[in-house]
Amino acid sequence: MTKYDSHDACHDAVDLRDPFAGWTCFVVDALSRRHNWRGACDLGTKETQPMIPFPRRDLPFLLAGAGLIASSRGARAAEDCTGTVFTADEGAASISAIDLRTGTVSTTVLQVTPHNVQAVAGGRRLFAVGTAAGAHGADHAQAGGRLVVLEPVSGAAPRVLAEIAAGRHPGHVVADATGERAFITDSEADALLIVDVTQRRVAASVPVGNYPHGLRLSPNGREAWLANVRDGTVSVVDVAAGREAARIPVGPSPVQVGFAPDGGRAYVSLRGANAVAQIDARTRRVLRRIPVGPGPVQLFATPDGKLLYVANEGTRAVPGTTASVIDLAAGSVVATIETGRGAHGVVVCELGRRAFVTNLYDDTLTEIDVATQTVRRRVRVGRTPNGVTWAPV
Repeated sequence: MTKYDSHDACHDAVDLRDPFAGWTCFVVDALSRRHNWRGACDLGTKETQPMIPFPRRDLPFLLAGAGLIASSRGARAAEDCTGTVFTADEGAASISAIDLRTGTVSTTVLQVTPHNVQAVAGGRRLFAVGTAAGAHGADHAQAGGRLVVLEPVSGAAPRVLAEIAAGRHPGHVVADATGERAFITDSEADALLIVDVTQRRVAASVPVGNYPHGLRLSPNGREAWLANVRDGTVSVVDVAAGREAARIPVGPSPVQVGFAPDGGRAYVSLRGANAVAQIDARTRRVLRRIPVGPGPVQLFATPDGKLLYVANEGTRAVPGTTASVIDLAAGSVVATIETGRGAHGVVVCELGRRAFVTNLYDDTLTEIDVATQTVRRRVRVGRTPNGVTWAPV
């Protein structure tokens, strides 16, 4: 045994005058005993045998290897939902950005009245759709639709990068994994628009049902499912082929589509039935209808596939004020949460710990704790917030 010296074979590992040294020796000793390494530290005599040097920079890896600190996966699971929530403020022609850490709200004014906003490409971009600001009712068709491409900015308002012509009356927008193709419902044209974002043009227009509004891509990205409000159906579009592969009767006034994370089930809000239709995505059959609150609009599943949040908008005359929480295994509502007047949009953050609901007639966003099904806070945003999305920025 040789007296420990910072210049010996362990010189780059630790210096025992360093407060981390004892912990390092402990870890190295533990790993040495477990893996039969040579050179375990003698904590009592501060002596060592020649050993494999462990650079100081590797200390976190040694600690993790010994199970003394949480892995990155465990640490991430313990985090709260951070990042930014974005709302499409149709009445204010703006996008609100709510920093979840500080609660600060930043606003970007647009040249369109955005009905929907969607984070794409892992949150590196935002897509918003709407018609020219000031156009309403029959003016939608004359005004023409726009896809607005924005760049999220941490702690600040997003920056507008581009505007692309997008049909006559765009309702909702989603995108492929790269954000290079956008899929937009054109309600006036009864079509799904496929937009080449790089070339800034509509690459294809696919005929679908009567007045398509909400849509989602299937989790594998192969199909777009569109809710056709006026004919009570859902169109299933083969994205690669650019054609409607099926049309599923679902019930009165379908508004939006959502999926279980594994893609086995699709869910459609039925505003005319105060219910959500559950569909077998493979057989394309409606399995059941689940009663919810008045006038359900948007819906979103938690990442673990256990719960589905449904925003109950009601009507303009009698606004709904709640979100229904459906236990997907049981097929029934397990909680009803007061959110605000005209609950419309809903999203759940990536970790699944928080849900967010826009309230049209209160101009607010409600944050819900998923574990307790209680409201954490309400944040004032722009006028008439419709669509909502979350991004990790």
